[in-house]
Amino acid sequence: MSLASLMTFALALLVAAGAPGPGIAAIVARVLGRGTQGAIAFTAGMAIGDVVWLTCAVLGVAALAQSFSEVFLAVKYAGALYLLYLAWKMWTSPVTTQEVTQQTQAPRERPSRLFLGGLSVTLGNPKVVIFYLALLPNLLDLRHITPLGYFEVVGITLAILAVVFGAYILLAARARKLLASRRAMKLLNRSTGVVMAGAAVMVATR
Repeated sequence: MSLASLMTFALALLVAAGAPGPGIAAIVARVLGRGTQGAIAFTAGMAIGDVVWLTCAVLGVAALAQSFSEVFLAVKYAGALYLLYLAWKMWTSPVTTQEVTQQTQAPRERPSRLFLGGLSVTLGNPKVVIFYLALLPNLLDLRHITPLGYFEVVGITLAILAVVFGAYILLAARARKLLASRRAMKLLNRSTGVVMAGAAVMVATR
């Protein structure tokens, strides 16, 4: 892959990944509602979801996706249902009288479950699908990509997503610390639940 092609791809991905959408809404809402616990596992699943769609684009399975549209539709709705589940958990999350910065975290969730949750969110995210299956072929010559070129693009994808997701996690965690009262935390939990539910609707209806 030429340096110019890789830089073009990196810039396009940075803009696309950083733009607000269901995935970013899920990350921010989760961190605001539950803190940074599990954020790495959740966003790792989302990043691998990007790699899955990237691989599909490289292998030229856009036509295959149309042939098995029911399967991809099921994945999309599974991602939406997971977001609704997170929304319900945040809405009903108990709030203690402790300071936000000193709150005991909610019961730990298994990293594997969080990873699969993040994966399902990305696999069902229409914004990601459009980027890799519709826009990516216009950015890179996927017909002649070599194994080395594939791994270069995967490496750039993971690096860009790590920066973008990490930035949103830090910003959300910082905003969370500014809210210390029980009333503020209750409002925050319910607000993030609404945001998460809205992200689920975006995934399901697009």
